[in-house]
Amino acid sequence: MDFIAIGDTTVDEFIRLKEADVHCALDRENCTISMAWGDKIPYEFSVLVPGVGNAANAAVAAARLGLRSAFVSNVGKDHYGEQALASFVREGVDTRYVAVNDGIATNHHYVLWYEAERTILIRHEAYPYVLPEGFEPPRWIYLSSAGERSEAFHGALAAWLAEHKETKLAFQPGTFQMAMGKEKLAPLYAATELVACNKEEAERILETGETDIRKLLEGMRALGPKLVLITDGPNGSYAYDGERMFKVPMYPDPKPPFERTGAGDASTSTFVAALALGKPLEEALLWGPVNSMSVVQEIGAQKGLLSREQIEKYLSEAPEGYRVEPL
Repeated sequence: MDFIAIGDTTVDEFIRLKEADVHCALDRENCTISMAWGDKIPYEFSVLVPGVGNAANAAVAAARLGLRSAFVSNVGKDHYGEQALASFVREGVDTRYVAVNDGIATNHHYVLWYEAERTILIRHEAYPYVLPEGFEPPRWIYLSSAGERSEAFHGALAAWLAEHKETKLAFQPGTFQMAMGKEKLAPLYAATELVACNKEEAERILETGETDIRKLLEGMRALGPKLVLITDGPNGSYAYDGERMFKVPMYPDPKPPFERTGAGDASTSTFVAALALGKPLEEALLWGPVNSMSVVQEIGAQKGLLSREQIEKYLSEAPEGYRVEPL
């Protein structure tokens, strides 16, 4: 297997709001959304998207890019679990390692969608986290969001990686993994080939108060990984391999973004998939933002994911300013 993603999957239920107030600081960061308290809030429509989540999105992105992709996760023995499994099968993602749990529901998140942004209400069910029996070492593992009860699993995975040097780990920390703290995850960071997060997440993980992107790249690499990728929204993406720092801008949007869920997942997983396909660091950096641009033109994190041929076509038509430069 080329690529195995590990992490929770969920059903995302998008609720398109008609009325809300957004309040931001002068720098357009630290925004909040508010609605009338104790009132009836109108919405335009809702859409149910099964089989998504950081790792699930990565598994689908890798499959569409031509890698042999599989997924390690949990679903409930319910209708939503059936929908999720069917979605992975349609995408060509191997589901042999997805456990179907009787008595535990499939994760169900609610996405409050207003204009092009969204706020997600999350709930991770208490699944058992173990490496499946018969787990065959892939060339790459992509680890992302897991629930609160997954702490022991991370230590077990670090020990497994120490015994399987042929497998490279890409780690995209999720909410609960960041909450565990870098000390508890130190053995895993030390076994990591690539760690990826956005700028705000890097600041949260390091807890140093540092905001300079160069210092954040250095700080994240000091945790143990060989390679660091940090995305920073409209400012582009940055990578550091211990010697070289690079920056790539966003790929220009053909039209204003429709819905931003999964943009970061698309960029990160496509970067990893490009490395798995044998692309050099600088070329892999160019791939990620193309898929991110495409994803935000659709509802949900997977509909807009591109094939390898489509990404290569976008790159052949890229504007002159879309290039990797030293930071």
